Amino acid sequence: MANLGHIIMNVATPVFDVIIVFLNFLSIIVLVWGVIIAGYDFIKSECSYANHVEAARHNNFIRNFLGSYVLLSLEILIAADIIESIINPTSADILRLAAVVVIRTVISYFLHREIQDALDNEETMEKINAKK
Repeated sequence: MANLGHIIMNVATPVFDVIIVFLNFLSIIVLVWGVIIAGYDFIKSECSYANHVEAARHNNFIRNFLGSYVLLSLEILIAADIIESIINPTSADILRLAAVVVIRTVISYFLHREIQDALDNEETMEKINAKK
């Protein structure tokens, strides 16, 4: 029975290695795609807004939008690292996974806070404009 488990792992490990490479590549694609869209929106914003306050507000939206792609890319990397840590559980892999999780958590916290602040500012501006 132990021999069957060894045979299954010998067959499954190369498949999981391909999945890990695919997920790493996918995370790069997601990140680059987010940068392309954010860059396009930034250029469009700079060319179309005459009011710099509106342009700055839109740039904050673009930054939050790009941050969501960064987070998605990190989530994909975490999935790849988890699979790799299960297949080849070395202490270096586990430390790398822990570092990525900490980085992702910190980025997620601050991005969420920035988005919430932006929403609060929008509500405040709407209330001020309604009183005029």
